[in-house]
Amino acid sequence: MAKFLSQDQINEYKECFSLYDKEQRGKIKATDLMVVMRCLGASPTPGEVQRHLQIHGIDRDGELDFSTFLTIMHTQIKQEDPKKEILLAMLMADKEKKGYIMASELRSKLMKLGEKLTHKEVDDIFREANIDPNGKVKYDEFIHKITIPVGDY
Repeated sequence: MAKFLSQDQINEYKECFSLYDKEQRGKIKATDLMVVMRCLGASPTPGEVQRHLQIHGIDRDGELDFSTFLTIMHTQIKQEDPKKEILLAMLMADKEKKGYIMASELRSKLMKLGEKLTHKEVDDIFREANIDPNGKVKYDEFIHKITIPVGDY
C-alpha cells in the first residue's frame, strides 16, 4: 500500500489511527473506523464502511490493524471524486442541459440540500469562485475553482 500513498499521508494516517488505538496494540475497533476515516478527510457512508469491513472479513465487533486501515483508506479515497459529485449535483439541477445554472438556484440548493450551508458560507463560496450572485454558474468553471487544492502557507 505504501507505493500508493505518500510518506506524509502514511504518517498522518498513523497519527490519527494511534489516537483511536486506545490499548496501544496497533489495532482500532471496527466501530471507530468511520470516525477515523472522516477525521482524515474521507467521507464514507455507513454502507461503505460496512462493505470495507466485510471485504476484509471484519465483523462490527472486530478490530483492524494499521495495514488493513491503509488499504481501506486507499480504496475509499480512490472512489471519492468531488469533481464528479459536484457535476452530478449540478446536472440534476439543470433540467434543460444548458451547461449552467443560475447563481440564485445554486444558492438555494446549497442552503437546503445535504450539508446545509448558511447564507454567509454561500457568500464566501461565491466570492472565492468569483460568482456574480445574480449571474449564471457554468459547471466546469465552478468545479475547477472550488476543487483547486488550497496552497500550504
